[in-house]
Amino acid sequence: MRSEIHIGNIIKEELRRQKRTNQWFAEQLSINIRTVNKIFLKQIIDTEQLFMISHVLEKDLFKLYSEKLELE
Repeated sequence: MRSEIHIGNIIKEELRRQKRTNQWFAEQLSINIRTVNKIFLKQIIDTEQLFMISHVLEKDLFKLYSEKLELE
């Protein structure tokens, strides 16, 4: 069963909402721009990476999955 949450798109949208650049995001995560672009394409993401991204963006991205689980 898939969650139908495209986490990469959500991360990209949140970054834009915060008016942050891809370069800023890459620096915060100590990764390169190519890796940032790969994250944006991911539909599934490692929990440790999601934790780090949630911390950097100061947004609980895990909550998206919890809320979806509660609805089902």
